[in-house]
Amino acid sequence: MAYEKILVAIDLGASSNHLLNTAQQLLASPDAELHVLHAVEPLNVTYGADIPMDLSAIQDEIYEQASEQLAQYCDSFGIPESRCHLVIGRPEVEIPSVAAGLAAELIAIGSHARYGLALLLGSTTDGVLHHAGCDVLAIYVDEKVASA
Repeated sequence: MAYEKILVAIDLGASSNHLLNTAQQLLASPDAELHVLHAVEPLNVTYGADIPMDLSAIQDEIYEQASEQLAQYCDSFGIPESRCHLVIGRPEVEIPSVAAGLAAELIAIGSHARYGLALLLGSTTDGVLHHAGCDVLAIYVDEKVASA
């Protein structure tokens, strides 16, 4: 099946190229839209209760680095800046939210090999699957695929 608007959620890691290549193959036409999203998890949610200090400067630095890396991925795949999205929040919430705002027909997200049903998709992929209002494609990624 081919799609006119796909949102690819990447973690800016080694699997990102594989995810973007796979998603590009699913576009219905050269005019179809490929959007790329990276969600930066807020440090105050992750570590706020454990670290008694202001994390805003560190969060700003993480955001800046993510912005630069996302721009590099988008540029290397010929994706316009207007289709590159960087948000702060929990990925399992932000990814479906951005997809809904874009009226995306498909969310493509990476999935790692794990054991047991609860670990099959991973917590982020599982959360996206349960909150999405469109098709979700979990693309298998592992070290061998990611480095290819």
